[in-house]
Amino acid sequence: MIKNYLKIAWRNILSNKVYSALNILGLATGMVVALVIGLWVQYQYSYDKSLPDYGQLYQVRRNFNSNGTTLTFSSTSLKLADALRNNIPEIEGVAESDWMWAHGLKVDNRKFYLPGAQLGSDFLKMFKYPFIEGNAQTALKEPYSIVLTESTAKALFGNENSLGKTVRIDNQHDVKVTGVIKDLPANSSFWFKYVLPFSYFEQTQSWVKAARTGNFAYNGFQIFVKLKPGISYAQVEPKIRDIEKTEPDNINARNSKVIMQPLQDWHLYSEYKNGIANSGFIDYVHIFSVIGLLVLIIACINFINLSTARSEKRAREVGVRKAIGSLRSDLIFQFLIESTLVTFISFLCCLAMVTMVLPSFNSLAGTSIVIPYSSFYFWLILTACVSLTALIAGAKPAFYLSSFNPVQVLKGTIGSGKSKSFSRQVLVVVQFTCSIALIISTVIIYQQIRFAKDRPTGYSIDRLVATDLNDDLDHNYIALKNELLQSGLVQSATTATSPATDVTSHSDIDHWPGKLPGETVEMGNIGVSDDYFKTLGMKIIAGRDFLPGAKTDSSNVVLNEAAVKRLRLKDPVNQILVDGKQQLRIVGVVKDALMISPFAPADPTLFFPGKGGNMIYKLSPNVPTHEAVEKITAIFNKYNPGFPFDYRFVDDVYNKKFQLEMLIGKLSGIFAGLAIFISCLGLFGLAAFVAEQRAKEIGIRKVLGATIVQVWLLLSKDFILLVMISCIIASPLAYYFLQHWLMKYDYRISIGPGVFLVSALLAIIITLATISFQAIKAALMNPVKSLKSE
Repeated sequence: MIKNYLKIAWRNILSNKVYSALNILGLATGMVVALVIGLWVQYQYSYDKSLPDYGQLYQVRRNFNSNGTTLTFSSTSLKLADALRNNIPEIEGVAESDWMWAHGLKVDNRKFYLPGAQLGSDFLKMFKYPFIEGNAQTALKEPYSIVLTESTAKALFGNENSLGKTVRIDNQHDVKVTGVIKDLPANSSFWFKYVLPFSYFEQTQSWVKAARTGNFAYNGFQIFVKLKPGISYAQVEPKIRDIEKTEPDNINARNSKVIMQPLQDWHLYSEYKNGIANSGFIDYVHIFSVIGLLVLIIACINFINLSTARSEKRAREVGVRKAIGSLRSDLIFQFLIESTLVTFISFLCCLAMVTMVLPSFNSLAGTSIVIPYSSFYFWLILTACVSLTALIAGAKPAFYLSSFNPVQVLKGTIGSGKSKSFSRQVLVVVQFTCSIALIISTVIIYQQIRFAKDRPTGYSIDRLVATDLNDDLDHNYIALKNELLQSGLVQSATTATSPATDVTSHSDIDHWPGKLPGETVEMGNIGVSDDYFKTLGMKIIAGRDFLPGAKTDSSNVVLNEAAVKRLRLKDPVNQILVDGKQQLRIVGVVKDALMISPFAPADPTLFFPGKGGNMIYKLSPNVPTHEAVEKITAIFNKYNPGFPFDYRFVDDVYNKKFQLEMLIGKLSGIFAGLAIFISCLGLFGLAAFVAEQRAKEIGIRKVLGATIVQVWLLLSKDFILLVMISCIIASPLAYYFLQHWLMKYDYRISIGPGVFLVSALLAIIITLATISFQAIKAALMNPVKSLKSE
């Protein structure tokens, strides 16, 4: 019986090659979108899940009460690390961490500048990355030791065994290789290429050693913890929440509440609001999950429409089979077998297409997704999804076709009026509503990105270059700067404690004129050397810049406009601020610069005289960039022989701030295009069906003098009306969801009517282009052929 059903289904597919091809291509395309998005979603959820006991791993954070607003920071103190280690028995391990900066690694003549981490000795016991050489118990025990990743070990030592060998760090200290771990997976929250013990950090940096005995306000580190088996965060939370409040005179500690975020939430829930991590990348995961489902539904609608539209072709078959005794259940099963066969063929095409597009998708999305052919759960889920798709796509045609009355069918009285096509029209409207909404979304996303990119940055990032200063460069900075300026390759140079596109340090201002009782202000701090504002092109709008090399400016500061506004200072120059026990005099105000987010207001920032680890220099416009870099490399190598010359263009770093939005915009555009493509496949098939159904009518009209344009309008107007209805429905729906999405940006566009009109016009043009082929083909047909039997 099943064999007979399959044979009939296969013959029906072959006898309707065009419609079968449209169905298969439409379903396969919808499945490709759904499968790629499904794999992408699974990839996002898989972050860090390869680690054993990942459910017990946490990062310590602080909720800081700033005048009733809760700000969440990941910066913590070493005193807090010791308090958690010594006072909370439910915690199995505590590991302090730096911010995973890059360091210079040298073995013989091989030099690299790679990101690494300085971590507490418990880290590799907690985060159980697989060891190739050595073990987690002893790897970070000695201060002057290092654990390499597999690729770093190979870069430094080739294929030799690296255990026990020596690596030169920052051209200052020799450390011994005590372990090699496998490369961190691409879906890891960490990105380090090697690990140094935190004890090395303490022994080589006096300020870190001093921080160990400091107070809870010395928040310059990260803390990772692991809870004991069977212990939940709910059990620990009451004990750690107020652990810093033992320092009542410390305003930072007094207003801080200690919390922990589980490892499994780091990637997806990175944004805190009112002290709770409830958003972040998870928002986009949800959005694309819905898009994948919608595109698959659009593909299923195609199948339903094309199957029911051609119902008259199958009506006599149904009538005859019912007349000779076939039960309705038999017919339903037959048509479901047909839909399952079409779906299965579509699925095979889908797998082939996904295999081809995944490399390009990975390159676009920055992922390393593969199809897990060996996973039992993958095939189980896929089988369930394919079966459900076959049921959704085939249910309506099966029940509709099997419902025909055999007497009416065989008499030729089965209805074919407008009432019979109403459900198809509704489904077409649903299809195009989804597709047009995706087009509108794509346009709005790109408008928001362009709006932020065109926003004045407050400083000049063109031809601005940054290099991290190590000790060698720091000692030779004056000579290096002078030679760069004398070469004519560089216009100006400076140093700062933060990169040009970030503010890495914040602290509380304890007192200022007009401060309200109990009020606190968290403000960015950047230490700058001579020519900072000149090099970055930041404009002083009140007072003055710091005097070159003047020690008298050591207690003076320059504020940006946002800081002046936050402190409510009407005449800020020469006003006195208090930071800790130090009095600071404001000598100037600089125009706001977008150093953190181009979508948010400028961060209130205080600039003070100081030498930092970031060298920033402006290339001369008179020298081609590639030539300037080549010559500058030689100068840096002269003063920094132990390191490779490492540099980055500030405009590239700034543009990376749009990376997520650009990715979302590109993916939205691709999926919107595919949704329109699938919808147009359905329109193409329906237009062909309508043209075939009305062939005699068209022949009569042509005999009576109808022109090609009149026939084209006759066949096109109904479809255009449906698309216009879709535009009317899609516009308010898209507006509602996009307005909600834009609310996350402080600096955002206003949605005007233009985007809806352009999207509607685009949809109508695409519709006309799709159906015109069939309409014109019908209009050009010789009426003799369609009327000769009359």
